[in-house]
Amino acid sequence: MFQIFIQQCAQLSSDISSTWQRYGNQYLGGMANTFKLAVLATIIGCIIGFICGILQTIPTSKNDNIIKRFFLCLIRVIIRIYVEVFRGTPMIMQAVFIYYGLPYFTGNQMRFNNVFTAALLIVSINTGAYMAESVRGGFLSIDRGQTEGAKAIGMNHFQTMLYVIIPQSFRVLLPQIGNNLIINIKDTSVMFIITYGELFSVHRAAVGATYLYFPSASIEMVAYLSMTLLASIVLRWIERKMDGNNNYDLVNSDQLVGSAGTYNYPAKGSPYDELNKEAAHIKNMEQLEKTQLKVNNN
Repeated sequence: MFQIFIQQCAQLSSDISSTWQRYGNQYLGGMANTFKLAVLATIIGCIIGFICGILQTIPTSKNDNIIKRFFLCLIRVIIRIYVEVFRGTPMIMQAVFIYYGLPYFTGNQMRFNNVFTAALLIVSINTGAYMAESVRGGFLSIDRGQTEGAKAIGMNHFQTMLYVIIPQSFRVLLPQIGNNLIINIKDTSVMFIITYGELFSVHRAAVGATYLYFPSASIEMVAYLSMTLLASIVLRWIERKMDGNNNYDLVNSDQLVGSAGTYNYPAKGSPYDELNKEAAHIKNMEQLEKTQLKVNNN
């Protein structure tokens, strides 16, 4: 049994080697297309998510204009429908409906001439639906006192979001952004349905020509794992950079140093040593002399 296993491993290595020699450049090209699509779609999806989050958190009251309340309610309904539809359906079906549905309903008058543009649109919209809810939760996690303080100094809602809420919530949302990037690296494999040349489509082409399904799948697995690990390493580095140093040295001349735990007690025997009675007496006498001089001068 063990001997058969060793033989199969040797055969797998040989098949992987031959497949890579024949289709290695195509695999690398598919990896590049996959990574490019995933990164760009994640960035655009985050922008969509932040816009939806800002629109959903615009404050309203009964005293506001009825037109303003109507439009804000309409915007929130549209965003809710968008989020539920794109979170509740598979990306492969979204690709079919967007890429093939557009020419179907327009009699081929409107269609995507660039497959990459279509793939980018599909993955970005899908990512934006997930990010919209994450961003909304990130905004709600910020203490309300931050918003009230911004309003107190005259900031409107957009300025409050841009300068106060988003900078604080971005660090909280960074792990979720990383998760979406990793998910997109894997989920772009469904873009083969619209003939986009990503990594999984190269695997399908290689299998169709060689019938070596498992060796090609092994290359595919290693390629996807390499890209997700690279993304994780970069995101962890960004998180550490945003966190800054663990220790901070405060300037000793700062008035708040004493309350920050870095206050040094005056040297023993110095005029500022309150526990030294003689030094304290000298200090009091100096203060009395200064006071007397001021009185005499006046």
